Amino acid sequence: MDSAPDFDQLSRRLRACRICRDAPRYGSALPHEPRPIIQGSATARLCIASQAPGTRGHAIGIPFPDRSGARLRTWLGLDEKTFYDASRIATVPMGHCFPGQDAKGGDLSPRRECAEMWRRPVFEALPNLELILLIGQYAQAWHLGDDFRDGLTETVKRWREILAGPRRPRILPLPHPSWRNNGWLRKNPWFEAELLPVLRAEIRTMLQLDERDDAA
Repeated sequence: MDSAPDFDQLSRRLRACRICRDAPRYGSALPHEPRPIIQGSATARLCIASQAPGTRGHAIGIPFPDRSGARLRTWLGLDEKTFYDASRIATVPMGHCFPGQDAKGGDLSPRRECAEMWRRPVFEALPNLELILLIGQYAQAWHLGDDFRDGLTETVKRWREILAGPRRPRILPLPHPSWRNNGWLRKNPWFEAELLPVLRAEIRTMLQLDERDDAA
């Protein structure tokens, strides 16, 4: 049986990638210097499968350093130190580079070249994952395949069924924590009342296991 790819070596290659600027397969080239972002290690047990870095993430070079990240950490019940602990938590966006903005100031879709080239090898290099959080429709469509039906809202409503399913690592769909989804959160109060307590409990269990392993 082949061993898993080395995550550190793979992430160094990924950070040097310039395919969306120098050899785009879909549409025009990325108009700015790419700055691929990834977090993780072979020991990570939780993965945040996100969309793509925003302007602040692109400027700083880390995932979720903005208001969306603050909300996401509240959802997960994590402080910043734990959230950015790559030995425990991986962050793997669908597009590793900031894709730019549309005429209305919204972020463009993740570059398709990125997932095609990097997603499978990255997850092969994360052999200890127990739970993958699917943030937004792009990650949900990729990881769920034909099981992504009727859009994001209906998919997130099926969170219990999806979490209890046979996939390993287990997966859990979430909306994006952007302020643009404030209306969605108001219309779907069950998300914060029912899903988030279960999610926080799952994460607490994983982190407690990590602490015991570290102390051994």
